[in-house]
Amino acid sequence: MSKQAVRFAQHCNTYMCASTHKLINSYVPFGTLANIAFVMCFGAQTRHGSSVTYDLFNVQVVWSERMSALKSNSNGGPVVNRLLAALPKSEYQRLLPKLKSVNLVLGEELYESGDVIKYVYFPNDSIISLISEVSETSWLEVGMVGNEGIAGLGVFMGVDSSSTRALVQGSGTAMRMGSAGLRREANRLGGLHRLLHRYSHSLLTQVAQSSVCNRFHLVDARLARWLLMTNDRLGVEEFPLTQEFLAHMLGVRREGVSKAAGALQFAKLIHYSRGMITILNHRGLKAKSCECYAIIKAETDAYLN
Repeated sequence: MSKQAVRFAQHCNTYMCASTHKLINSYVPFGTLANIAFVMCFGAQTRHGSSVTYDLFNVQVVWSERMSALKSNSNGGPVVNRLLAALPKSEYQRLLPKLKSVNLVLGEELYESGDVIKYVYFPNDSIISLISEVSETSWLEVGMVGNEGIAGLGVFMGVDSSSTRALVQGSGTAMRMGSAGLRREANRLGGLHRLLHRYSHSLLTQVAQSSVCNRFHLVDARLARWLLMTNDRLGVEEFPLTQEFLAHMLGVRREGVSKAAGALQFAKLIHYSRGMITILNHRGLKAKSCECYAIIKAETDAYLN
């Protein structure tokens, strides 16, 4: 990474920290603060004292330098977790001392299947994939968590360990909270308890509908759905994506992904080059997608409203 990129990343970190404290003090879920998020892609990530290389996410550092930018909602305010923003003001303020803003890096493993869930994560402008593994080389995304929800939902249900692998699919920020603290707050039977119950149903709908989609619908329609869901949660039109990663997410061979992406690109719905996908025609992509996208989105919006 260039010295300029490192300096910019350091600047973003400082600004983000200051913005977070200002946001906490004023409680403005959708206010006017600038939310700067930077993307830093690493060839290796240290975990449990050993170096683990994520070849699957071998995206060039130029992405980090080019995509370090402001992320905001349609009103110009910071991107925040919608579940937390839906809490009553008094309850949100009580949670704040227990929440820590953290940066999630593309390819980072938050926990593996069978791991004890020490923390839960409320994504702001990041995405966490919930992955079910059959073997080291065979796995499938069974759920996607973005700013609408929480990763580590099993803690709320009284489960200590994870049944899935949690992998950062989209870099960004999240609010992290200790599992014990979440249980205590949920046991108050207030707004958090109610929203987590409703989110459980929302996530179940997503998992069930995605399963139906992966079994019965054409690959190009499934790819369109997946891209739209990613776009909804990241809030950007361009993001890094390899064919190998998509093949695992959709449960198809790389050749199938290449053909489907080629068809969407030929229709001028997306641009795909060198591990980068850009959505060119959002409306056209929705038309190409199967009905599963609308069903999942409607359920998500309903639970939050």
